[in-house]
Amino acid sequence: MTSKLDQLRDMTTVVADTGDLDAIRQWQPRDATTNPSLLLKAVDSPAYEGMLREATQWAARQGGDASARIAHATDYLAVLAGEQILNIVPGMVSTEVDARLSFDRDATVEKARKLIGLYRDRGVDTSRVMIKIASTWEGIEAARILEQEGIACNLTLLFSFSQAAACADAGATLISPFVGRILDWHIANSDRDHFAPEEDPGVLSVTRIYNYYKHHGYKTIIMGASFRNQGEIEMLSGCDRLTISPALLDSLSRDSGQLPRQLQQQHAVTDDPRQSLDERRFRWALNEDAMATEKLAEGIRRFAADQRTLESRMHQLGAAA
Repeated sequence: MTSKLDQLRDMTTVVADTGDLDAIRQWQPRDATTNPSLLLKAVDSPAYEGMLREATQWAARQGGDASARIAHATDYLAVLAGEQILNIVPGMVSTEVDARLSFDRDATVEKARKLIGLYRDRGVDTSRVMIKIASTWEGIEAARILEQEGIACNLTLLFSFSQAAACADAGATLISPFVGRILDWHIANSDRDHFAPEEDPGVLSVTRIYNYYKHHGYKTIIMGASFRNQGEIEMLSGCDRLTISPALLDSLSRDSGQLPRQLQQQHAVTDDPRQSLDERRFRWALNEDAMATEKLAEGIRRFAADQRTLESRMHQLGAAA
């Protein structure tokens, strides 16, 4: 019997949820995704030493005050890392916009254009790059603009059906619903300390989104993310894509049990009518979902904190000099 990882790859595109170049080489995913948290962990790797120097040197040549030079350095580092990842994987890489711009549509659009421009200046095929944006109202509307310009967007920190519906309506290339963080909230806010995979709230959320998208013919790709255990992954086998940590990739590779397909486009049925939410209805639906409201805010805070820490590291390396 082949491993569950190999079986999963036959029905789902496997994405590496890491910025560690060695781990990406080891697991050979089709795509890879990064964020400030993953980059922060990766910069301690010797593989990033040259990129750190190049990013700080490039930033110094751009001029501006210390804050501007640090911002240039972190943007350039993200692009250099993305370029290296694209040299390993055959598919796409996602590069994240600063989480502190999550409530500023126009600033998000400008940052995305800058990142794509940096990739283009380095000769990278930008059709292989997705810009990663938080699934706020402003982020989704920024994605609507960028998609019309031919810039593919990955809408992240997605916890609710209303977010997913709005992303599809905006024509986003891909969404990243966070399975494990949904589970975390339900455990923290109930008298339960465990959910079986088939009743896992994160799994049920992604399954509902999958059925809605496929039933109504949306082209937006669904990429489950933020897994806490192997059971969550197994219950979403057949999803368009799943981004999986190296630890869980290893677990799947060592398991030779049978992995049945759970999600199938031809069997997608939903009671949810096709939706086109305006801002008022979107904000109200999000407000009514305590889990999604809290986890979205928390996720933005976490990514912003890691971005600040990454900038501090760049400052120590002389990016502001």
